[in-house]
Amino acid sequence: MEEKRIVTLIGARLANVREEFIFLGVSNSEKCEGCKLKKSCANLEVGRKYRIEHVRPEIKHDCYIHEEGVRVVEVIEPPVKVAIDSKYALKGAKIVFKPVDCEGTDYELFDLCHPSGLKEGDRCTILDVIGNVPSKYKKGQGLKLVAVKREGNNIKKSTF
Repeated sequence: MEEKRIVTLIGARLANVREEFIFLGVSNSEKCEGCKLKKSCANLEVGRKYRIEHVRPEIKHDCYIHEEGVRVVEVIEPPVKVAIDSKYALKGAKIVFKPVDCEGTDYELFDLCHPSGLKEGDRCTILDVIGNVPSKYKKGQGLKLVAVKREGNNIKKSTF
């Protein structure tokens, strides 16, 4: 199944295939306000993780913010690794993401319980059950590490 790609703009220095990033929004700079390409830079959802699948090298635009301009890229939302209660960890299962309580633990485990790119209430499909959370994390007992894909991406595809 081919992943739905979103066409957007990204700084030329950052435009590398397989590069992943969290979209933090566009600059509040006055320079961006009058830019005719602003909507193309702002067509991703803030707080989501994206991976660049294709860079259109023949297209480059000048930009007031990015010194070397911006490139047209195609991105997808990649699968996200997350720790969930083991009783829900079934390949192909549909879940509503709710972070498990792992407060005050190691940062690595916290990042698995609260991964960048997912928000509480997101509807997801479990693509793969990777395995148990490493035993070095006492609070990780009873958790499984899974790869999930967020469902219901409502972002409209841009075209050039």
